[in-house]
Amino acid sequence: MFKKRIALFLVLFFVLGTLAGCGGDKAPSEQKNDLKVGMVTDAGTIDDKSFNQGTWEGVVKAAEDFNLDTRYLKPSGTTEADYLREIGNLYDAGYKFVVCPGFKFETAIYEAQNRYEDGKYVIIDGSPVDPDGNAVVKENTVAVYFAEEQSGFLAGLATALQLKEGELGYIGGMEIPPVQKYNWGFQQGVQYANENYGTNLTMKAENVIYQGSFDNVAAGQQLAAQMFDKDVRAIFVAAGSVGIGSINEAKARMGNGEEAWIIGVDVDQYAEGIYEGDKSAVLTSAMKYIDTATYDLIKAELEGNFPGGETLVFDAANNGVGIPRENPNLDDEVEAIVADVYTKLQSGELVVSNERGDLLR
Repeated sequence: MFKKRIALFLVLFFVLGTLAGCGGDKAPSEQKNDLKVGMVTDAGTIDDKSFNQGTWEGVVKAAEDFNLDTRYLKPSGTTEADYLREIGNLYDAGYKFVVCPGFKFETAIYEAQNRYEDGKYVIIDGSPVDPDGNAVVKENTVAVYFAEEQSGFLAGLATALQLKEGELGYIGGMEIPPVQKYNWGFQQGVQYANENYGTNLTMKAENVIYQGSFDNVAAGQQLAAQMFDKDVRAIFVAAGSVGIGSINEAKARMGNGEEAWIIGVDVDQYAEGIYEGDKSAVLTSAMKYIDTATYDLIKAELEGNFPGGETLVFDAANNGVGIPRENPNLDDEVEAIVADVYTKLQSGELVVSNERGDLLR
């Protein structure tokens, strides 16, 4: 009963402005669409079990449902010139609907929306930025943001309720707003559980670390090992492939009978944490439904409803963030409490700050 309840509240569906709902039940189109959709990856790979992969999965699902040609390109570097080169390569090949995940694309998308005016662009976790640092979202572009602090809050709440007491840690990638908001929200969720449900979880400042990249797998494993050696029971990792290194460390320890939990990020990382049979070192994940947002914007373009010029924010109110619908490592009672708190976020009864405030970092 409880799992059905959380599935109801965390269902992957939202309605925002002119966007149509995700057509998961729609039969695949038999007629080839003219729209060709491209993606340029950020730092990391297309199968990073995180941001790039979540975005690409939305593109792939749209391709399957609407019979589209798709392609992704991985830049040789992470500069504006590198990104703009690949956007141009996609455009020249006829892929004129381009999705780019990450704030690093901000200046490249600004140039692209002016240089290739008949193209359409979606930038996730950022806005096109001009040389003076001003956000300029033109009619051929949509900027997408998520309330990471809310999904971090729910993951922190669930973690505290499940573990009840002990030390926690946080490993972020680059110290940028989305990664910071995950951290701040997570700490607020832990505090909320401590104050309202009698848990006793703490985070020391020394166990809140930003590694500085999203692709250093070895560093992620090393940082996680150091924290687990200091009796940290669970680590929230918001760091792309750095987080994969942390998950690898947790899997090895769990396989040896140690307690070493990971809280995943962006997508449901339970499968990535499997170390024996169907046992996983991933307790739960702080999710933002990147795949759904990507899919629905492609669908909106096909239906003539592309919300060009707009900046969209996906949060609990439109079911844009949450934790996985199924959490095998969480008790039913924990899931029920999280589902109840989720409704309070949706209604605005409970507000999570997207600023640091009195938190550790």
